[in-house]
Amino acid sequence: MSLLSLPFSMLSFSISSPVTPSHLIRLLDPRIPFAIKQRLVEPLLNRTFAIPLAEGEFDALEGRCISLTIADLGVTLSLTLESQRLILCRDKGEATIRGGWREFLCLATRREDPDSLFFQRRLIIEGDTELGLTLKNLLDGCEEGLAQGRLGELLLGLERLVRKE
Repeated sequence: MSLLSLPFSMLSFSISSPVTPSHLIRLLDPRIPFAIKQRLVEPLLNRTFAIPLAEGEFDALEGRCISLTIADLGVTLSLTLESQRLILCRDKGEATIRGGWREFLCLATRREDPDSLFFQRRLIIEGDTELGLTLKNLLDGCEEGLAQGRLGELLLGLERLVRKE
């Protein structure tokens, strides 16, 4: 059977745009159970911030909740501190740091100065500004940024992927 002899309905197909990492994240994030997010995110954060956590630098988060919202991906992570460990929580944060994935990636990899990201309003603090600034200053105080260890490998891999978008 040649292509010309096939019924027209069999030849029709839809050409869709390729699935990008950001599109995939927007689709998958709401479907991932909270317990799985905890098992993935908490160990990465606690290893990455092991020294500042041990030195009590995150103590201002004890019993408080702060949210990080990656607006263009529709992803929000809320964090608290319990027993010197960063824990994901289901509650909405008293403060929210909101921005796009590129801004958070710049913050995490130290590609841009954190203060510039906030002064240019590419990252925004909402709610309890003092709590938000406390977290911003903690992140700013990490000399090497978050791009170290497994979290760093993950972030740099993400950066390579998103350059292709």
